[in-house]
Amino acid sequence: MGRTPWITAHRNALVAALMTPLLSPVWAAAPARAHGAPTDPVSRAVACSPEGGARARSAACRAVVTAGGAPLTAWDNVRVANVNGKDRQVIPDGELCSAGLPAYRGLDLPRTDWPATRLSPGARLTLTYASTIPHSGTFRLYLTKPGYDPAKPLTCADLPVRPFATVTDPALTDGAYRITATLPADRTGPQVLFTVWRNSSTPDTYYSCSDVRFPAAEAGAPAPAGADAAVGNGGGSAPPSAAFDSGGKSTDGGGPSAAAGTPAATTAGSRSGGDGRVSLFAGGAAAVLVLTGGAALVLRLRRR
Repeated sequence: MGRTPWITAHRNALVAALMTPLLSPVWAAAPARAHGAPTDPVSRAVACSPEGGARARSAACRAVVTAGGAPLTAWDNVRVANVNGKDRQVIPDGELCSAGLPAYRGLDLPRTDWPATRLSPGARLTLTYASTIPHSGTFRLYLTKPGYDPAKPLTCADLPVRPFATVTDPALTDGAYRITATLPADRTGPQVLFTVWRNSSTPDTYYSCSDVRFPAAEAGAPAPAGADAAVGNGGGSAPPSAAFDSGGKSTDGGGPSAAAGTPAATTAGSRSGGDGRVSLFAGGAAAVLVLTGGAALVLRLRRR
């Protein structure tokens, strides 16, 4: 016997009432986690987020929360749309780490106590950039010039004209992009690794600052000759206005595994950025369970 229109409408309404509260949080939350940020060397946004662990309780990270007025839960969302490669014109000096976004203004604070990753000059670096949904695009990595002062706001003049590494469309493996490159050989003391990820599959460009620390220079030791030229970061000889706009090329490529000589020493917990990825994947698994259970419920109701 065929169903009456009233029964069909009644069951459809029941299905909608049961499914809507289950599906709405999943779809509403999805856009906020479709982005990314470096977890190793850990970026300021990740370190100062709830996933940052002990680092989030540091004085610098507490200052970030105070400046922004709320916990830094969206650590993967420091992005600006429609920059179109005109980083210098769009992102203000002194606001490079926040990309000029008010919610992230605390990331621009000039401080000497940011959670930092220890690196070795001239070594191979594998940057781990956590992401939850694949996007095509180009990563550019810059390291602040010799003599950078962390007690002052980060500006374009602090960055070399060309990145020391440029990688397009690296593979997303286990929830992260991994970009392998050779570090400049002449850096000492505190520096900032500034990462720009310009998407080609979306109109967005992402910005991040990772605080790193090299061994202090020995008294009277000369700087390595031609170190910048060897890795293609330009040495900062061009006008500051060209900084991180030129999109200069590097011969370093990306790869899914760390190369020999990748720096191993970090600050305590600085390589635990996976905590954030675990929590994200756990949330994704919950969403799958909700959807699966909901779909089964729909089938059962429709078969009656």
